[in-house]
Amino acid sequence: MNETNTRTQIVTAALEKNPDMDVEELLKKISPKKKLLKEKLLSKLLWGCITSIIGVGLIGFGIFLINKISNNTQKIYMADDVETAIAFGVILLAVGAAFIINYGVGRKMLAKEIEAEESKTTTQA
Repeated sequence: MNETNTRTQIVTAALEKNPDMDVEELLKKISPKKKLLKEKLLSKLLWGCITSIIGVGLIGFGIFLINKISNNTQKIYMADDVETAIAFGVILLAVGAAFIINYGVGRKMLAKEIEAEESKTTTQA
């Protein structure tokens, strides 16, 4: 909402100074750039890798706690920590895998659209 108000103020100020200005061209210049399909897919891959790595780390931490519990006499107090770490690790690993699968499927399905966007941006530049 704040961005919209700021853009409105810019357009009104520009029109007050120069009433013959092309408003559509000005709006195109000050509007935020849309992400390309390739950038969107790469961000999904990035988040997939991040969540998968954190998930594997939490599962590893849970396994470390299991080994620590077996050598410790306070088994009751740490059992909940192990279950929680492994549960969150599995959830994050599944979410990461879903992002990575989404990236792979999207890359195959949108290959023609991505090529069209790339050729469009190279001809504009």
